[in-house]
Amino acid sequence: MTCLANDNDTETRIRELLAAHGTPLTRFVHGLTNSHRQTAEDVIQETLLRAWRHLDSLPPDSDGRSRRWLFTVARRLVIDEARRRQVRPVEVATQPGQEFGATGDDTADTAIANQALREAVSRLSADHRRVLHEVYFRDRTAHEVAADLDVPVGTVRSRVYYALRALRAAVTEG
Repeated sequence: MTCLANDNDTETRIRELLAAHGTPLTRFVHGLTNSHRQTAEDVIQETLLRAWRHLDSLPPDSDGRSRRWLFTVARRLVIDEARRRQVRPVEVATQPGQEFGATGDDTADTAIANQALREAVSRLSADHRRVLHEVYFRDRTAHEVAADLDVPVGTVRSRVYYALRALRAAVTEG
C-alpha cells in the first residue's frame, strides 16, 4: 500500500467518503443484517477500514464508483459473516435434568446423503464443477464467470442448470 501525501489528505478523503456515502451505506447494511445493530456497525467499521487501507487505489468519487466499491465490500463482509455462522455449531443451553440422546437417526441419513452428493459431484465434468464452484462458493455472477472462462454467459448459465439437474437426479435416485 502506498501512502497518500500526508495524514491530513487521508483523513480528509475518509471524511468525504463518510459524508457522501455513510447514511446510504448504513441503511444498506442494516437491511442486509436484518437491522442487527451490532453486526451492522461491525460491517460498516470493517468496510471503512478497508477503504482506508486501499484509499490510494479507491475509484474516484465523481462517477459513483467509490460508492459501488463500498457497497460491494460491505455486502461481501455480510456474506462472509453469514457463512462463518453457518459453519459454527449451534450453541444449546442445557436444562437441569435434561437427558441427551438421539431423537431420530438423522445422522446416518445425512451421512448417506452427503456421500451421494460427493459421488454425484465427482461424476460432473470439470466444466460443470468449475462453474458451480465459482457461482455458489465464490459468489460470483454468471457474467464474471463467463469473462473469467472466456465463454458466453449463456454457456455458464447452461452449465449451472445441467450440473444442478444432474446433482438433483443423483441425490434423489438413491
